[in-house]
Amino acid sequence: MRDYKGEEILVIPRELFDSLGSFQGIQTDVLRYLEAILDPAHNFFMDRAKAEEDPSHKQIIPYALFHHQGKYLHYTRGKSGGESRLHAQGSVGIGGHINPIDERTDPLGRETYLAGVEREISEELNITGSHSNRIVGLLNDDSNEVGKVHLGIVHIFELETEQVTSNEDSLANLSFQSTESLKSDLHPNLETWSQFCVDKLL
Repeated sequence: MRDYKGEEILVIPRELFDSLGSFQGIQTDVLRYLEAILDPAHNFFMDRAKAEEDPSHKQIIPYALFHHQGKYLHYTRGKSGGESRLHAQGSVGIGGHINPIDERTDPLGRETYLAGVEREISEELNITGSHSNRIVGLLNDDSNEVGKVHLGIVHIFELETEQVTSNEDSLANLSFQSTESLKSDLHPNLETWSQFCVDKLL
């Protein structure tokens, strides 16, 4: 088991996800799921090392796409990334966990979640100019070991410029790509979550 140094991450019980209506791929009925997922009565922090091996819980992962004038940010996952099972794959999403450091006045609620999203993005990217952020869907993939323990919340960041650089070696070869390129040449090497996003949301 990988050593996550006592990291605590936000999770929900798998049974909550099933009760809301489990799905494979993309679900755009955001409100029905998000209200329950971000209800402090339904979520809690769990030791990450345990969560990675426990499919009875779903780790809540914001998955952010970055858009500017018809193009989306694409990168290759480097070896220094936290999830070894995704190394060398292409991606259009920047994701991460929600941690106790993100807690705001609504412990485990929407403000805590959104604070975690902004922290994760600022840790991984340098973005020049302003941006807006909206939630457009949820992601689930129970076809593999990574997906079984994660549930993605898809955000699209509308950027003022394409001036974006990486703060981490795990995000290599950053470039903005057209939807056409993502659906054709780059598609076979995309991680599953990115393929779902490209196929259903772009």
